[in-house]
Amino acid sequence: MASQINNSASEKAVLAGLLNHGVDAYIDVDDIISVNTFDFEQNQILYACIEKALEGSSSVDLPSLLSVAKDLGLDSIIEEEIALDDIKALFKTDIDLNNVRKHAVKLKKLEIAREIKGKVKQIISDVSDVTGDESIDEILNIAESPIFALSATLNGSVEDKPITLGKEVSEYVSHIEESPSAFLGLTSGFIRFDEAIGGGFRRKCVDLIAARPKVGKSMFADNVAIHISEKLNVPVLVLDTEMSKEDHFNRVLANFSGVNINDIASGKFAESVCEKEKVYKAVERFDKIPIDYISIAGKPFEETLSVMRRWLFKNVGYDDNGRIKDCMIIYDYLKLMDSGQISDSLKEYQVLGFHITQLHNFCVQYDCPCLSFVQLNRDGITKESTDVVSGSDRLVWLCSSFSIFKKKSDEEIAEDQGENGNRKLVPIVTRHGAGLDDYDYINIAMLGETAKIIEKPTRNEIKFDYQKQQSGFEVDDFDNEESPF
Repeated sequence: MASQINNSASEKAVLAGLLNHGVDAYIDVDDIISVNTFDFEQNQILYACIEKALEGSSSVDLPSLLSVAKDLGLDSIIEEEIALDDIKALFKTDIDLNNVRKHAVKLKKLEIAREIKGKVKQIISDVSDVTGDESIDEILNIAESPIFALSATLNGSVEDKPITLGKEVSEYVSHIEESPSAFLGLTSGFIRFDEAIGGGFRRKCVDLIAARPKVGKSMFADNVAIHISEKLNVPVLVLDTEMSKEDHFNRVLANFSGVNINDIASGKFAESVCEKEKVYKAVERFDKIPIDYISIAGKPFEETLSVMRRWLFKNVGYDDNGRIKDCMIIYDYLKLMDSGQISDSLKEYQVLGFHITQLHNFCVQYDCPCLSFVQLNRDGITKESTDVVSGSDRLVWLCSSFSIFKKKSDEEIAEDQGENGNRKLVPIVTRHGAGLDDYDYINIAMLGETAKIIEKPTRNEIKFDYQKQQSGFEVDDFDNEESPF
């Protein structure tokens, strides 16, 4: 016979603590226990009555407990199943207030174990229904999703309690003093953008970049992936909803070699000895960087989360402190994969809202950063604000930064005589960074033929430099300290 997952002594200890210490004990355990934390039915009933009694009083006595039981319609059960002598014995049990939470934590862990046992039974039942027509990801998701969903709901709450911030600030300052860093997150390769959003891509954060179709979202993503994987030697996972691995091959090889992307894709590069040599050198360089790719076209969002989770465990791993090592997830791009997700009761913007919520929660739970791209609606052609995202306001609410990547207008290109690129990057919302001034933007040169994205000065930087030159007070060219006048 299978052993039961419970502890009668700890259940009685918690109940005794509540009866003897009243609200002082209740506020110490209320965040981690509920009726279901108790496995014995009579203890569940007693806890429900004690909890109700403490709603309007700081302590509990036997008459008030019996009165509450009557109000809850549990008086007959108490009379039939719980002896008054047992309740009186709990009142007489001597337990230190500091030990009540320790027993509550033990009960919570046992409750989690019972929940896992139930999940495993359900997994076995669901796996028995597999026909073989499912994808491997779908089958793995049957086992993974229930357990990881349980893990997400717990979120470490069993041992966590509020802390006095001032008590730990000294240790924090010592840590950052010993480990100085120019940026708080992983750099993107675009220094002005990193500064605007608050120091690069931070752990536990989702940064969003929105653009109209065919503007260069995927090329931007590849350039970020190249920088992080090669310059920082940090593993990158690219989740792509549209482009094939061959598309990424062509872009990265063009970026590394400087050979026209169409010549690489068509094989025409082989006609030139020089270009062929450049491409094969690019192949060697490409082989050394940790970029992983997977197509998620048509996959349910829950399966995509499973893919991300397995990549973290298998390809990234944990450091000596039990923390996920540095890594980067690039999601290109956030959209509905299946019209079946939309119904009369659930609209597209709501489904996308749930997706960004799940993505944000994933990054918080696994302590990793994510750069995701989204589609601009048609208003995004002319407007530059948060209401131009296709889908949901929640996409913007839960991200750490929201930026718009778009083509520059003819007027904007003419303004700097075409010397500062054909695209612009506009940080609109930044939780950690200062962003940019109103009407300012980062100039971007997108070289499509070689798949390169180059950051240029901001609009305000260009204006400031021009004004300095026009004023006649530019003295940087003089090597000596004497005035040129």
